[in-house]
Formats: sequence, structure tokens, C-alpha cells
Amino acid sequence: MLVKMKVEGLLFDPRSSMYILLLKETEGTSTLPIWIGKPEADSIALALGGVMTPRPLTHDLVKNILGGLKIRLTKVVITEILDNTYYALLYLADGKKEVPVDSRPSDAVAVALRVNAPIFVEDGILEKKSTDELEEWLKNLKPEDFGNVM
Repeated sequence: MLVKMKVEGLLFDPRSSMYILLLKETEGTSTLPIWIGKPEADSIALALGGVMTPRPLTHDLVKNILGGLKIRLTKVVITEILDNTYYALLYLADGKKEVPVDSRPSDAVAVALRVNAPIFVEDGILEKKSTDELEEWLKNLKPEDFGNVM
């Protein structure tokens, strides 16, 4: 079963010097934190803020290619977690068939935000482990860390 998610925000994790993409259930309270790199976090932040760059960045380029070829991103699905690495699929449709394409979740979300495609997570991924990771991280937050929230 698929669970519809929305981007709740981006946080900076000073312990790992990485960003956390925080997804939240649209019809519930479950959250899914995904640690991502700075370039992907910057791209997602630009999309969330509606910021247009003078030249297309990588995720804008993907959007432009899809549009130019009249291919629609119908949805993004985060499908599994293996060895603490999340996997995702972009579902692309040309009007005749829909094809899943392997992607990193951060790239998939960055493109989905640009084309207003829905984001889903396989319900099995929303396990206690992910919530425990986020709760542990939140417990260790210091007041100065809040200056790093995007």
C-alpha cells in the first residue's frame, strides 16, 4: 500500500554535516527523515521557495526534458530501504504506458516538486526505526542548531 507524503521541510544535521529531507503523511502523523546531500537540499529548497534560477539546474533540466518530450511524471514512490539507503522510482507516462525509473529519493522529490507530482512511500518503510532516528536527532538538538533550519 502507498502512503501519500508531503515535504514537511529541510533540516541541517550538524553531526553529519548533511541535510534531512523530512516527509510527513498528508493524512496522518508519520514522518520519514531522509539524510541527503547539500546540492539536493539546495535544489529542493529552491523548488519549495518557488525560486527561479537564470539558467536551468539539473532538476529543472529534467523537468524541461520531460515537458519537451511530452512525458508526464505521474508520481514518485519511495520503495525500500536497504543498508540505510532509500530507493525511489519515478513513474513516467507518455499517454500510452507508464514506466518506472530508478532514482535517489532526493532527486525524485526535487523533480516532483517542480512538476507538482505526488510523493508516496511504501507503507512498510514507515517503520519505528525511522521515527526513532528522527526522535534521537531531535533530542540532541541545541538552540544554535535552529539557525540552520532551511
